[in-house]
Amino acid sequence: MDYNFDELIDRRGTRSYKWDSAPGDDVIPMWVADMDFRTAPAITEALMRRVRHGIFGYVKVPEEYYSALTSWFSRRHGWRIGRDWIQYTSGVVPAVSVVVKALCRPGDKVILQTPVYNCFFSSVRNNGCEILENPLRNDGGRFTMDYDDLEAKAADPRARLLVLCNPHNPAGRVWTAAELERLNDICLRHGVRVLSDEIHCELTRPGLSYTPFAAVSADCLKNAVVANSPSKAFNTAGLQIANIICSDAATRAAIDRAININEVCDVNPFGVEGLIAAYNGGEEWLDALRRYLWGNYTELCRFFAERLPQLPVTPLEGTYLVWVDCRRLGLSSDELAARLAAEGCVMVNSGTMYGLVGEGFVRINIACPRSRMMEGLRRMASVLERVGA
Repeated sequence: MDYNFDELIDRRGTRSYKWDSAPGDDVIPMWVADMDFRTAPAITEALMRRVRHGIFGYVKVPEEYYSALTSWFSRRHGWRIGRDWIQYTSGVVPAVSVVVKALCRPGDKVILQTPVYNCFFSSVRNNGCEILENPLRNDGGRFTMDYDDLEAKAADPRARLLVLCNPHNPAGRVWTAAELERLNDICLRHGVRVLSDEIHCELTRPGLSYTPFAAVSADCLKNAVVANSPSKAFNTAGLQIANIICSDAATRAAIDRAININEVCDVNPFGVEGLIAAYNGGEEWLDALRRYLWGNYTELCRFFAERLPQLPVTPLEGTYLVWVDCRRLGLSSDELAARLAAEGCVMVNSGTMYGLVGEGFVRINIACPRSRMMEGLRRMASVLERVGA
């Protein structure tokens, strides 16, 4: 089946956070991580069937939900998930918060590998915990883990948890099994549990597969709590559905208690139907999407090489979020983002949202029709060429 990812769909006036937060009708938003593509037809059809029923009461999550999830991860990623390992909730950010609450106490420390998704910071602090930053290494533009620094941070007697981003937002890495195993070995030595946010797991470049942290080894499985959702891959964040996966019964009991304390134990019927439809009928659409996104990234790299060669583009292995090094321009990330919005009418994310080590970088969302992306890039260049002149 052909899918038209080039279609320009007007999202203004639809209560879209991405589009209706823009300061003007002429602004192209290339910031918050949702896509400007219609979701997979299988999902739309499932939701329409549910709408036609016309009653939207409290939902009882069916066995079909669990079988759709476990079948997907088994056949697509080689990870066999036990039915009883799965706990559903309303989103990956609530999942991160409840796991921090379940596994830590106020005053404990949580390791974050910065630059990293901004909501991790609030999830840690809102639970009264402190952040230990384990900054990634920038090795010639490609980001890697700093294991020596991780060893030192994990050795802190108050360190209880590491929040892993796999694949990594915003650095674009898809961590290898060897990298994940080495990280887990360090954490195990120091009694640090690993919470792996794998919401971007489906969005790898064609030909590259992600490795579920819990599938690396028996030791990783034992030490892991995994949070995932189809929401990023299938553009269904508004359906509010995610899963926490953990093989250890005692840990699941603590997480269940935290889910109920945080009152994120109820989900909506559309999220349930959307997940089932995505995992049972969305595979072909997803593979077409991945090819299209890789085409967008290739075009972005070509554009930067021609118009902005002084600004290195980080290699993108996963996600649709491109991390660009603008430090040579001599402006802060906040200044760059503000000027792009005011002078170029294009919105990007300031790098400092993801920790102080993101200073001088910006994050660009390329999950949109190629013509719109290219127009956004031309607007960016018109501003950044003047900055660098």
